[in-house]
Amino acid sequence: MRFTAALRRNRLAAPLVMVAALVATGAAYAAIDSSTSAVQAAVTTETSVTQGKMLFAEGCSSCHGLNAEGTTDGPSLIGVGAAAVDFQVSSGRMPMATQGIQAPRKESIYSEEEIAALAAWVASLAPGPAIPTDEDINTAGANLAEGGEAFRVNCAQCHNFAGQGGALTGGKYAPNLNKATARQIYEAMLTGPQNMPIFSDETLPKEQKRAIIAYIEEMRNGANPGGLDLGKYGPVTEGLFAWTAGFLLLIVAAVWIGVKAK
Repeated sequence: MRFTAALRRNRLAAPLVMVAALVATGAAYAAIDSSTSAVQAAVTTETSVTQGKMLFAEGCSSCHGLNAEGTTDGPSLIGVGAAAVDFQVSSGRMPMATQGIQAPRKESIYSEEEIAALAAWVASLAPGPAIPTDEDINTAGANLAEGGEAFRVNCAQCHNFAGQGGALTGGKYAPNLNKATARQIYEAMLTGPQNMPIFSDETLPKEQKRAIIAYIEEMRNGANPGGLDLGKYGPVTEGLFAWTAGFLLLIVAAVWIGVKAK
């Protein structure tokens, strides 16, 4: 009792009690706030999935089926993952206006929020590759030399040495990469759209994917110290230009000599 009375008379007793009360209040608030955030995240996800299902029924089910099980006009999307949906829809390849050999790139008819909702619903059907995070596609510090080597080994045979695209068999083609975003390039490597093989993170590690993206962006935005790039289509275009320019110069020279001789 004497110890308790002495503690009460101590000048530090009141501040200590106040600090203890503030700590307890803060901990309780943090727990409540954390719980509220988790609930809000769950509600948002559920809302996105529901919205995505409605959008899918309106714009995609005619080819892929109401439950994305696939039809004679479109493949099943069960297990393709959110990354495949984000790539195809954000690049405007889906939905296709008409059936064709290959879906061309065009302006997307969906907003970013709607694309995210579509991806969330398809991802809820079965596990599949997720949409790359900002960290996944951050090319800061990426090795351009390594990216160039990886691009030439894995991509150049279809997309051209400068990413300008190229013809494949049966009227198919590897698209030009100039308009592809960093996220779309990563998603294409991750999911293998249309004629492209899949380069999973086990086959092509994230570091190499980032290096390839950095290399593509460098080719896209870099200067051309050699002069005109002529579309970067390679030696055939450059040779044709040289022959055409050479013949024109010869014709001009012949005409000038003939005129002067007269």
